[in-house]
Amino acid sequence: MDRRRRALLLAPALMLPPAAAATAGQAAAPPPWRPDRPVRAIVPFAPGGATDVVARVVAEAAGTLLGQPFVIENRPGGAAGLIGSEAVAKAAPDGHTILIHSNAHVIAPALVARMPFDVIRDFAAVAHLGRIPQVLVVNLRLPVTDMRSLLDWLRANAGRVNFASAGIGSANHLASEVFRAAAKAEVQMVQYRGGGPAMQAVIAGEAHMCIDPVASAVGHIRGGTVRPIAVAGASRSAVLPEVPSASEAGLPAWSAAAWVAAFAPARTPPAAIAALNAAFNEAMVRIEPRLTELAIERRPELASPEALEAFVREDAARSQQVLRDAGVRPE
Repeated sequence: MDRRRRALLLAPALMLPPAAAATAGQAAAPPPWRPDRPVRAIVPFAPGGATDVVARVVAEAAGTLLGQPFVIENRPGGAAGLIGSEAVAKAAPDGHTILIHSNAHVIAPALVARMPFDVIRDFAAVAHLGRIPQVLVVNLRLPVTDMRSLLDWLRANAGRVNFASAGIGSANHLASEVFRAAAKAEVQMVQYRGGGPAMQAVIAGEAHMCIDPVASAVGHIRGGTVRPIAVAGASRSAVLPEVPSASEAGLPAWSAAAWVAAFAPARTPPAAIAALNAAFNEAMVRIEPRLTELAIERRPELASPEALEAFVREDAARSQQVLRDAGVRPE
């Protein structure tokens, strides 16, 4: 190429302002994604439960950060919240519809033979919204005060113990099955329509024991209507510091907790996922004292969508196997 032709080709770039000349030939970076209207957050359970409480507390703070409110829409129904989940799976993948669900989300395939969606492939992981520890409580008239005396009593009354559960496929049900396997206890699992009715059955003596999220059980424990035995897992709950962990109580194999997370429809743009994730994470940091009051534990190691997706896949495989081992079959 001769010098005259080369000079003519370079002339337009030389005439650009310095900043423009430095980026000549490169595409301008797109602006950060932000919602342009309220975000619909579907909770697949009735109002008032642990998942609904987490959704409302965290979403309010996240909406303030994003400049658009999160509108909570309760869509209960179907095994493991199937109706609400399906609505999100089929929603437009534009960042304006999300699902806020518990670990019941990944239990559904163990309960439903013909799933209308795939719990992994049809959703994009957005943000982990907290871990909710579970506590085992018993009726006050039971002659037990700790894990050792409870296990002795269960063995002495094998097959005659009613274990109340919040319903097939609930986080409480899963925690109950894990306990039954860890304790090698022969109990009758009685399914109720939610954690509230299951707890009331224990208080009334209709059932002997149940497992409930710390957040909803703490009032009954402090009110003296049930007796706490242990918190599932290796750590105590900050809300119930006087109650030993399962590991301390002598049953380390009993490890179970509920979790809540936000998901979007598959194929939601990465920029929208990143913006929603950042807003939820920042919101949880800002309201952490409130979360602690509600016995909701933040998990920083699951802050990224990638870490959450890996966690969900692992928990799905583990939880579904627990129910299969317990004899639960999809219908």
